[in-house]
Amino acid sequence: MAKFLVELLGCTLPEKGSSPRFETRGLPPISRKNSKKQPDKMPQTPPFPGAFPTSGYNKNLYQTKEEAYGGLYYHDNSLVSGSLEALIQHLVPTVDYYPDRTYIFTFLLSSRLFIHPHELMSKVRQLCVEQQRLSDPQADKTRLRKIAPKVLQLLTEWTETFPYDFRDERMMRSLKELTHRLASGDELYRKAVQQVTQGLIRKLTALSQYEEALAKINATLTDRLAVLKAKPQSIQRDVLSLCSDPFTLAQQLTHIELERLSYIGPEEFIQAFGPKDPLDNDKSCFGGHKKAGNLQTYVEWFNRLSYLVATEICMAVKKKHRARVIEFFIDVARECFNIGNFNSLMAIISGMNMSPVSRLKKTWGKVKTAKFDILEHQMDPSSNFYNYRTALRGANQRSITAHSSREKIVIPFFSLLIKDIYFLNEGCANRLPSGHVNFEKFWELAKQVSEFMTWRQVECPFERDRKILQYLLTAPVFSEDALCLASYESEGPENTMEKDRWKSLRSSLLNRV
Repeated sequence: MAKFLVELLGCTLPEKGSSPRFETRGLPPISRKNSKKQPDKMPQTPPFPGAFPTSGYNKNLYQTKEEAYGGLYYHDNSLVSGSLEALIQHLVPTVDYYPDRTYIFTFLLSSRLFIHPHELMSKVRQLCVEQQRLSDPQADKTRLRKIAPKVLQLLTEWTETFPYDFRDERMMRSLKELTHRLASGDELYRKAVQQVTQGLIRKLTALSQYEEALAKINATLTDRLAVLKAKPQSIQRDVLSLCSDPFTLAQQLTHIELERLSYIGPEEFIQAFGPKDPLDNDKSCFGGHKKAGNLQTYVEWFNRLSYLVATEICMAVKKKHRARVIEFFIDVARECFNIGNFNSLMAIISGMNMSPVSRLKKTWGKVKTAKFDILEHQMDPSSNFYNYRTALRGANQRSITAHSSREKIVIPFFSLLIKDIYFLNEGCANRLPSGHVNFEKFWELAKQVSEFMTWRQVECPFERDRKILQYLLTAPVFSEDALCLASYESEGPENTMEKDRWKSLRSSLLNRV
């Protein structure tokens, strides 16, 4: 899967011994030394922006003395490594202890590199039952009242943040068994268990409905060449006949982006690149399961939008109309930038930079390209996308201080986000030479993924236009070869190589249609 995504995104793998090319945004792990002295008040589920501090960590980590506490190792009061068993133990609440929320998120996110989620749930259930004597019918009710809310809170965190883990029947069995023990002695806990279960069912039902809707959309997609054969081009719709307002189209693109973002589970970033644990003699932790289906679907949407933009330009017969379509999409891209929708912005730029479009010199000669040049500058890949990253930080700051729902929108250039996480994952070992889990790495991964979690929670404030959305999602697009043919038909070949290519495409594509 990692290789597939790298090829799909055009990433270059780091050579052995070279430094990984990613931005390091330091995250000091939360101090856990004195965690057992926390008050009984249950931690709530705060929004993600405040979950992780932003200052750096000591890069000379192992040059000073570490302190060990029960199999966990700390540096400057920050958890940096530990055995897997000790980390699991650290996740489980006790009568006078509840793990910090950042630890819960980070461990549930990263632990799947070492252990199946259903195996982790089984261990958590076993520890809860044994340590807190939940299997003892004569267990002290006062003790149960202290521990039950904390275990329920942990299960709430798990089911709300990583609901897709519970598509596994083994997860559901362990969840049912543990909650049954907690709810057996008190009506209050029975109601709390019911709320956890109902919330989980709602999330999984929504996911199933989303997958069904995507399957229906994919079933309706057709090749543009086939449509041209069945219906004369003069009576076909194009995007301008449906929507001539760039801001409206940018709004509808934002609807699609935010909906598809919202269904990506945080664990998909880890599972997409999750290698086999060298200490695990079994197969990879994710064999036979959909590891990153929603993430892959979102990447495919980016590719579709790029091809749709190129198709709309190349299928126009007249040069004047092609120039008008290009200028329209430049304005749409600018509106996407203003909204904070960087993914659609980059998809549009990518579509206009595809060879079949960029070679249309006569058409581009009639286009006012000043605005396009500015947008290209903003998304310039040089210096590790420095200009884009600066704009993204600005959009993120606007979101944090937002006074309206529109100002909260931050939709990152998704392929670059995946690439950053990939290089972070590849550039640091999961385990230290001692065999301990390198938790410092996972604080960093959690920091990046938690930012995404904040962005995906925003609800789109714009009014939906069903006709435009339907067109964006289902309008036929040209294949790469068909785009080349349409481009040559619009502006003829300029050299022998292009002429040979044109003849070959006409012979193969038109005869096939």
